[in-house]
Amino acid sequence: MYKIRLHQFEGPLDLLLFFIRRDELDIHDIPISSIADEFLEYVTYMEEVDLDGVGDFLYMAAVLINIKARLLLPSKELNEEGDPIDPRAELIERLLEYVRFKEAAEALVDKYDDRAEKFTRGASSSGMNSLSSPEDELVDATVFDLISALRKVLTEAPDEIFHEIAPESYSLEEQQLFLKNELLIGQRTSFVGLAQTRSKAFIITTFLAILEMARLGEINIFISGEPDDFFIELVAGKPIEPILGETLHE
Repeated sequence: MYKIRLHQFEGPLDLLLFFIRRDELDIHDIPISSIADEFLEYVTYMEEVDLDGVGDFLYMAAVLINIKARLLLPSKELNEEGDPIDPRAELIERLLEYVRFKEAAEALVDKYDDRAEKFTRGASSSGMNSLSSPEDELVDATVFDLISALRKVLTEAPDEIFHEIAPESYSLEEQQLFLKNELLIGQRTSFVGLAQTRSKAFIITTFLAILEMARLGEINIFISGEPDDFFIELVAGKPIEPILGETLHE
């Protein structure tokens, strides 16, 4: 079980790198056909939860579709010297440059973290250190790791019933209260366990509530060996009274 350090929402190159690292692909030989399809699928779910910056992802999706179409042409494109052109070349170069900058930034963060663990006279451990459980290792993760779980439960969600007179509606505040009650009762809780078989409106609003509570430092998010799932728990040291009432959607 690993506790994740959730980055701020990142861009389309990060999503491509997420696929490459997850599937252990060669960055110099990207299977554009399959990645383009999965990229579009992820963008669809990102639109569902209305995350910021989706326009950049739509532009990258168009780039991937263009590359995919060029790769399907019966004759290869040639440069001025008559050598074949790899339609993926520009994208691969952008990815490699992005990886170089990303690794440099991560190296600086590692140095900062190493320095933070060395306390000078009068310094005390940070809140992050005091809250870390010895059995949990802190790892980096992105929103895309969480979207994998969102995709799973949305795929399995029952179809909406359109003839209902009063369709279900959920607010972010209500789902935050729902999550607090669930976590007070069950401590560490699986997202898939919470959302499975629920309506799509429930799933999406609960997912957004989790992101907001993580941003506010109210919950920790954990990933484990279970595919397409993650776990949440309330941050220790932040007492939250259970909130009961019929206004909560359970």
